[in-house]
Amino acid sequence: MTPTPTAPPDQAGRAADVPRSTARRRRRRIGRFTPRDIAVIGLLLGLPLLLDLVLIWGPTLASIGLSFTSWDGLTEIRPVGLENYVNIVSNYPPFWPAVRHNLIWLAFLGLVATPFGLFLAVLLDREMRFTRFYQTAFYLPVVLSLAVVGFIAQLVFSRDYGAANAILGRTDNPVDWLGDPSINLWSVLLLVGWRHVGYVMLLYLAGLKAVDPGLKEAASIDGANEVQTFFRVVFPTLRPVNVIVLVITVIEALRAFDIVYAINRGRNGLELLSVLVTDNIVGEASRIGYGSAIAVILLLISTGFIAVYLVQVFRREEER
Repeated sequence: MTPTPTAPPDQAGRAADVPRSTARRRRRRIGRFTPRDIAVIGLLLGLPLLLDLVLIWGPTLASIGLSFTSWDGLTEIRPVGLENYVNIVSNYPPFWPAVRHNLIWLAFLGLVATPFGLFLAVLLDREMRFTRFYQTAFYLPVVLSLAVVGFIAQLVFSRDYGAANAILGRTDNPVDWLGDPSINLWSVLLLVGWRHVGYVMLLYLAGLKAVDPGLKEAASIDGANEVQTFFRVVFPTLRPVNVIVLVITVIEALRAFDIVYAINRGRNGLELLSVLVTDNIVGEASRIGYGSAIAVILLLISTGFIAVYLVQVFRREEER
């Protein structure tokens, strides 16, 4: 057997001293921070963390706890277990229509508005004439709040003075776009999609600008046409953007509140879970425990969609 070569004593000592010297340098760097530096770092890190705990996680955990109680904000809090959830599912008529409307909202944004935003991004990525103008025009609705979009909806779809009936020539027999429960949800979704398309377009446009042009050239050399190049080469590289767009779409669909509340306070065909939360918590006959239970259900639905998609994405990454 051949003996295992060993380093000379001086080399072994030097190798052992490397981690020690590195640790000493790190301690010196930490020691160089003055109390003022430590206070500034603590303030910059601690203040955002404190705000996150107070404004987000605090109300979230409080809502979860209150969802198992009966409380009107004035009297004593009384634990009721799962009674609120049972009553919501079985004895609260607006609940299931609101769930259906939220799911329709999510399907419309995910299957109609998002693909259309991607289509616009692909067109604008070709550097056509007046590209900057088109980008600004499509993104302009994003700067508007949903409450403002709700007022625009009243101007466009109002039965008596709306622009839609005037354009269609239905002034003698006007369509009640916002008052008819069979069509008012779709009227609102058109304006919501109008706003969502611009946001999605901007995100995908930024992702397309980061795609390596060499990938497209290689696919073209291999004989792939533009459609094949996009779906087989370009679109797979947009996976990080897809995750962001999915999260934003789910959040936009499930937190929708402003526009329907501005139109008719979320009633008569425009019921949403967020509106039910507000109706039960705010007001003279407030049921904070009941409203908190609806808020928890909304939280579970939103996190469920996002968690399932992210698990699938991470699983694909691990398989690769």
